[in-house]
Amino acid sequence: MVGSWTVQDAARVLRRPTAADDKYSRGVLGVRTGSDAYPGAAVLGVEAAWRTGLGMVRYLGPSVPTSLVLQRCPETVTVDGRVQAWLIGSGTDASARTDADTDALRTVLSSPEPVVVDAGALDLAPDASAPIIVTPHAREHARLRSILGLAEVAPGADAERAASAVETAAALGGTVVLKGSVTIVAAANGWVTSVSAGTPWLATAGTGDVLAGAIGAVVAGAGAGAAGDLGRLAAAGVWLHGRAGALAAAEFGPAGGPLTASDVAAALPRAVAEALATR
Repeated sequence: MVGSWTVQDAARVLRRPTAADDKYSRGVLGVRTGSDAYPGAAVLGVEAAWRTGLGMVRYLGPSVPTSLVLQRCPETVTVDGRVQAWLIGSGTDASARTDADTDALRTVLSSPEPVVVDAGALDLAPDASAPIIVTPHAREHARLRSILGLAEVAPGADAERAASAVETAAALGGTVVLKGSVTIVAAANGWVTSVSAGTPWLATAGTGDVLAGAIGAVVAGAGAGAAGDLGRLAAAGVWLHGRAGALAAAEFGPAGGPLTASDVAAALPRAVAEALATR
């Protein structure tokens, strides 16, 4: 039986800022996401990171998404510098990646800082030396397992999904966030949990980009020692994303209603505050 992640679990992981903090001690997330074809992914991930709570977001990407990121979140820094964690891959396509893009991503994946690896960068994850969290949906998970030389897994119940995620995490040497209506989080040491804080209304374009930004922010905000507890940090980010989706949908009545990824990002501060209030 796989345990279920709770609001109390999330609260124990999240860090409340103190009077002694500054923007650097609260965590800095470096972001290499988005493309001219999918610029919105960069905007959504950056906004989600800010709204989850950290000291700074550094966005390093193409000119079109950079312009849109600054329009939406002018507090974003767009020059390189020190970070506590990275988010890469959202809104990118591995088949369209240039050699320069690949080199930049490989540099991030060989850094000492933890890296959240999403979407178009998942193919590079098996060669990473950095501590990593990968965030595949079912089809991406199947492709990642193929790269790792693992057997194909047929769609199954949550127990079977959890077992496959644990196997993938061990082969990868990183943390796997296997997305779904119930999301499985598995660490390389065999630790595993399930997160079901969300709503079916989350099945819409862009919510995965918001999820990646939320996880990146939690990891960056954890500071020193984050790499040793990536499973729990990832699970906290997943819970916040799911709860934010539920809060956004609930604006339309007890049964919920249609939401957009931007709605989910906007609800993240309420999810964070709700979790911290249980401490």
